[in-house]
Amino acid sequence: MNYLSGKLLCDVYKSPLKDGMYLFVDKRQGLDEVPEVLRERFGEPVSAMTLLLTPEKSLARTTGAAIMAAIEEKGYYLQMPPAKEEYLLDLYRTPTEGRY
Repeated sequence: MNYLSGKLLCDVYKSPLKDGMYLFVDKRQGLDEVPEVLRERFGEPVSAMTLLLTPEKSLARTTGAAIMAAIEEKGYYLQMPPAKEEYLLDLYRTPTEGRY
């Protein structure tokens, strides 16, 4: 199925285990194409929203084209949480950690 030539109705699920992790799937297929190992690490999916995607659609951290291509290739698109800025990681280190 060539998603990039049109529109895709997509269900978006958030992970209860990892803040900022989202799973996008074709609404018609649901979670059937998501590998079991990913499901285990993701946790019980929590429905976040349903989107109508087009290749031109711009989302906060990706594009409709990128999501549609991943769903066509793998059956799902996994959005990982944004990387922590290095200066923010310093808040969680002990004063002596990371020094030589």
